[in-house]
Amino acid sequence: MRAISPAKRAFDLLVSSLALLLLSPLMLVVALLILMVDGRPVFFRQPRPGYKGRIFTLYKFRTMRHAFDRRGQPLPDAQRVSRLGKILRLTSIDELPELFNILRGEMSLVGPRPLLVEYLERYSAEQMRRHDVLPGLTGWAQINGRNAISWQEKFRLDVWYVDHWSFWLDLKIIFLTFWKVIRREGISQPGQATTEYFTGNPPEES
Repeated sequence: MRAISPAKRAFDLLVSSLALLLLSPLMLVVALLILMVDGRPVFFRQPRPGYKGRIFTLYKFRTMRHAFDRRGQPLPDAQRVSRLGKILRLTSIDELPELFNILRGEMSLVGPRPLLVEYLERYSAEQMRRHDVLPGLTGWAQINGRNAISWQEKFRLDVWYVDHWSFWLDLKIIFLTFWKVIRREGISQPGQATTEYFTGNPPEES
């Protein structure tokens, strides 16, 4: 799939609207808990590359504390995740504000996960094809290892999704995502808050 499918967009709008309607009480409670336990801001905002590499602002519930070392540098992510943040990540509740990104047409329910802007210049031409579709709340790589697999394997799975997209594949991914969340599989790598930083491909894969 090399363009945004109208059917996929309609499905995204329908499901994300219903999800926001049903989940708004939970999201309000989570926002209040973050405010009371960890303070402001409630939301984590960060620029991410979307369709064709266009930059948009991603929204999540904030899961990290403002914690610094003696030199004033932020502590590693794994040390800054709050106790409440760990619960939100284990249950993937921190991802719910991305439903607003879906409503705005910046994301889809299913697609390659939106990563950091600085990664764009480190992709190979083949890996860059992951941006031929909208980024997703969940994706093919997320149900096939998530953060427990290598970057190269994630990108291979992302490109496979681009080439094999169908409505039924999206439904399968959504169904399996719920199963993965319940089993809490692949949430993070050992010693990492989520996954290691992508510094680039090995020379033979660049």
